[in-house]
Amino acid sequence: MITLYGIYNSRASRTLWLIEELGLDFQHVPVIQKNRLESPDAPGARLNTGSAEFLKISPAGFIPTLQDGDLILHESLAINGYLARKYGGPLAPVDLAEEAQMTMWSFYAATSIEPPALEITLQYRTGQQDTPVGRAIIAGAVDKLKRPLAVIEAHLAKAGHMVGNRFTVADINVAECLRYAQLHPGVFDPYPALKGWLAECQARPACATVAERRVAEAQSIML
Repeated sequence: MITLYGIYNSRASRTLWLIEELGLDFQHVPVIQKNRLESPDAPGARLNTGSAEFLKISPAGFIPTLQDGDLILHESLAINGYLARKYGGPLAPVDLAEEAQMTMWSFYAATSIEPPALEITLQYRTGQQDTPVGRAIIAGAVDKLKRPLAVIEAHLAKAGHMVGNRFTVADINVAECLRYAQLHPGVFDPYPALKGWLAECQARPACATVAERRVAEAQSIML
C-alpha cells in the first residue's frame, strides 16, 4: 500500500486528487507545514515538516512525500507522474510524446503560473486583499499571469484538454496551480476556454471530494 505524507491544504492536494481519481487504496499521514504552527518543536506538537520523525523520510522537509514500498518520492509533480504511469490508465501518457507533453505543461504551470497565483492566495488568506499594499501585490500578480494564461487559453481553445484530447494527470497538475489564483474574482474572465475547462475539471467528483476535505481540514486544524 502506498503512503502519502501531507495535508489537503498543501501541494499534496494535487496528489490526493489524482489518488481519488484512480480509486487507490492508500495510507494518509497528515503532516502539516512547520510554519503554520506556533511551536512546531514543542513536546506533543502535531506531526509537521520539521518533526524529526518526518525528516527521516523527507530530509528536506517537503510535502507531499510518497512512499511506495522501498521507493520514496518528493515533489508533487514527480509523484503525480509516477502514480499516473503506474496506475493511471487513460489519465497516464500513452507514449513517450504524451509523457513529454504532460511534463512540459506541468512544469510550465508550476514555474509560470503557480508563483504569481500564490501571491494572490497569500493576500486573501491574510486578509490583505483590500489594503493598498495587498491590491498592488494582486495587481502585479495578475499582470504576471497574463502571458501564461493567454498561452493556456490558446491551447485549450484548440485542444480542449492539456494533452491527448482527454482528461489526464496534466489537467490535474495545471488546474491545481491555477486554483491559487481563483480567490481573486474575475481573474479568469478574459480566458473563456480556460475558465470553462477549469470548471469542468473542478466539477469532477474526485476534485469535489478533495475540495470538501480541504475545507473541513482547514476548519478542524484552524489553519
